[in-house]
This record gives sequence, structure tokens and C-alpha cells, in this order.
Amino acid sequence: MKYRAQAFTKITLGSLTALMAFTGAFACKSPLEAFTGPGVHILFIGNSLTYTNDLPKTLSDMFKAGGKEMSYLSVAEPNFALIDHLNSGSDAVDQIKRGGWDFVILQQGPSSTPENRQSLIEWTKQFNQHIANVKARAALYMVWPDKTRLSFFEDVRVSYKSAADSVNGLFLPAGEAWLTAWQEEQGLALYGPDDFHPSVLGTYLAALVIYEQISGADARELPGQATVAGNTLGTPELTVRLLQNAAHTTNERYAGN
Repeated sequence: MKYRAQAFTKITLGSLTALMAFTGAFACKSPLEAFTGPGVHILFIGNSLTYTNDLPKTLSDMFKAGGKEMSYLSVAEPNFALIDHLNSGSDAVDQIKRGGWDFVILQQGPSSTPENRQSLIEWTKQFNQHIANVKARAALYMVWPDKTRLSFFEDVRVSYKSAADSVNGLFLPAGEAWLTAWQEEQGLALYGPDDFHPSVLGTYLAALVIYEQISGADARELPGQATVAGNTLGTPELTVRLLQNAAHTTNERYAGN
């Protein structure tokens, strides 16, 4: 099981105390206690598009930079779709059932074909039965197609928006924000070296979108310096502001979802 997570914003991934608490809970299979911690409580369920560049920590640091607090846990496995988390030994459902969450962020691959769109909707509904039971809200983290399939961005958007709408969930249009940023600067390196996973700037932009949607704050009021996975980037402030504007413009487009 790959956990790219921390139980509270002040506990690091390497904390022996936290590790012992988690492994002990899983070993005895007893019900997990309700998740606690400062600020907004977020559970991430996804795959490498979530744990590459540590999106959850990037978002947590962003909350801190905005004068807010957030606590999180992430259950992310390589190459997992949502159905794999439901049926293949993932602890995602157990983590939802512990309660204490405000949002459960769901993510899988692009899901751009009609068949995959329908599957994403169905699996989101299955997850939402557990999410609603603990009085949390589902949020769908829209990703992006690989670089060889740029014409499929619209199909990805429709899939994730439809899945969010099917459960009255929150739509997080991160992939759409990539397009908005490219309209301002076409050469922005938002893809990583494999032309599918995000670069650090791609992760930063995705986090900006989620930050605004969940916190209700304006990303343009964040510092003009980007931090990703705990590392401060040397990205020029002009580029950071461009990405903040792209996130804000995109979220405005989908306000009220």
C-alpha cells in the first residue's frame, strides 16, 4: 500500500509515531477512529497523478501560505482506477468510513472515452454512498490526457464534470486550468518528462484550482513564490502569477458547481 500522506499538517511523512499508529490500526483490523486535525479535513483517493510531486502536501502548504489550515490523508496506488480502490485491497473505503472528512477527492485516469466516462460516473456513485454516510462531500479532480492526445481535453472535462454532477459533488477543473494557462503562455512546461504525469508547475496549478474551490479564497492573493512537495521553486514571479490567474479564471468559469 502506497500512502503519500500525513495525518496532520504538522506531522511529517517520516514520523515514526504516525507510522506506528497507522500500521497498528491496519494490523488489528479494528475500526479506525474519526480523522481529526486542524482546519479542513481532506481524503485523497487516486493514483500517481495525485502522488507525483505530492499534490496533497503541495495543497497543504498552499493553505498555510494563505493563512488557513488543512489536514489530510492520501490513499494513492500506481495505475489504480476508482474500481481498483473499491475491489482490489485498497484501504480507501475503510478510510472514508472512519469519518471526520469534509471532502473526499476522487481521481483516476483521463477517462475520455464514452465507456470510461460511464464507468467513472458509476464508480463515483459507489464511492459516494460511503462519502455521504459520513457527511462529507465528493470532489472530482479533473486530470488531463497524455501529450499525444491534446484534442481530448474536452472529453476529460465532460467525464469528470458529469461524474461530479451525478453525486452533487465538487468539480475541480485542474486539467481545464492547464488549457487556460497555455492560452497565456503556450510553452509552459506543465507535463513532466513522460508527457503524462505533471511537472512541478503542473502540480502547482492543479493545487491552486483545488485550493480556491475548497477554501473559497482567491489564489491570486497567495505569495508570488511557488512551493511544491515542500520545495520552494525558483520559478519567476511573473509565471507564478500567470498560473494563479489561470486557476482563478478557470474556477470562475465553473462557479456554483
